[in-house]
Amino acid sequence: MADNLLHRFAKITVVCGGWLAVSLCTSVSAHASSRHDRIEAAWTVLGPDGAIEARAVTEADQCPSLNLDGKTHDMAVRAGPAIEPKRPTASPADLSKPSRFPVLTCEARIPAKVRSATVGRHRLALPKVNANRIVVIGDTGCRLKAADDAWQACNDPAAYPFARIAARAAAWKPDLVIHVGDYLYRENPCPAGQSGCAGSPWGYGWDAWDADFFTPARKLLEAAPWVMVRGNHENCVRAGQGWWRFLDPRALEPGRDCNDPANDVTGDYSQPYAVPLGKGAQVVVMDLSHAGEEPIAPSDPRFEQYKQTSVALKYFTEQARFTFAADHYPIFGVAAERKHDAIKLYPGNQALQSVFSALDPHILPKGVDTLLSGHIHVWEQVDFAGRQPSQFVAGFSGTQEDIVPLPKQLPPGVTPAPDASVRQFSSIVDKFGYMTLERIGKLSWKAKVNAIDGSVLKVCYISGRASRCSAH
Repeated sequence: MADNLLHRFAKITVVCGGWLAVSLCTSVSAHASSRHDRIEAAWTVLGPDGAIEARAVTEADQCPSLNLDGKTHDMAVRAGPAIEPKRPTASPADLSKPSRFPVLTCEARIPAKVRSATVGRHRLALPKVNANRIVVIGDTGCRLKAADDAWQACNDPAAYPFARIAARAAAWKPDLVIHVGDYLYRENPCPAGQSGCAGSPWGYGWDAWDADFFTPARKLLEAAPWVMVRGNHENCVRAGQGWWRFLDPRALEPGRDCNDPANDVTGDYSQPYAVPLGKGAQVVVMDLSHAGEEPIAPSDPRFEQYKQTSVALKYFTEQARFTFAADHYPIFGVAAERKHDAIKLYPGNQALQSVFSALDPHILPKGVDTLLSGHIHVWEQVDFAGRQPSQFVAGFSGTQEDIVPLPKQLPPGVTPAPDASVRQFSSIVDKFGYMTLERIGKLSWKAKVNAIDGSVLKVCYISGRASRCSAH
């Protein structure tokens, strides 16, 4: 079926002048034959200024219809089926392969005043004027990585519970979902003898994306619109091709698709954007997926890119009364590693701090109230006595967890940022779950940390930049 689909689309591209022109021929392909409804996934993602993007992935040879308030509209082709040539990846060449995408990705802009939207038999979730109930998840894929000898049991719902977490979070009936990055972890083939992941798809093509994200996330994709943050697992040497095909809310432009490594500097970065949450609140989304952990030299292309992010972030904070800043790397988080029977703490992301501090000695603008991040496979909260915003880490929603314990209080001299005084540090290690945010005032939110079964592990209160957490 997949090869036949690629063959049919090859005919379309001959007529239309190549892959990059397929989107110009949507109306031709849409009426070439009767419409099909072989839709693999359909959802809404919010982009700059809260723009509502409808997305669909289908095995059909044309895009499905989009029904808005009873009127039918065509969807445009975002990316056609393709087998992308093998490229350098984060894995050795013998553990990499070409990325197969035997599916069609479709898109359409939904006007803000639309009250109902469907794609085929899929009802799309539309944003509310005020997003009062928000689910925060992160690091959701199943970890298959040869370099770390990490073989998570993807076939075991207890060892890989993302589908259960997504269903439980969907039952809470959120107004919005924020994913703080790292959607795909099935990078390398499951070795013989590892029954827990036997038969798992791997690599960066559609089969791995479907198994790691679209199938387990289905109920949550249906429940609410999403804000998608890009993680380091979605940079160009990893799953960047799929990131651009499926998830990024902006246009897919030539040279930004991560197919040609010569264009990775462009494909690995995007300008930040703001999504309004109503009542003067917003979430600013930052694409810092290729930051890494080490300080960045001024000669590095990332230095100038992240300076642009810092300037834009300051501008956005001046337009709102309350700002969540969402990025994958926790700028003020704390990670732990066991070395020679001792635990070493790694405070703060030195890569991002090295750039942002060049523009602001406090690292982040004073208008940032709360940071939402992932990357560290735990749940974590850091509250500061000074100008720094509270940091929340929600990297505990499916990926093989970090199990090195974090201290109840940070030792003297350990702080996530220079000259920053930590007022409260709180964490949950070795437990899967998700976080919810519920608005309780103009500048205040109630956060709950939920286990797989929905039971509450911690309750936190956010007021401006301050936060306090306690065990439930």
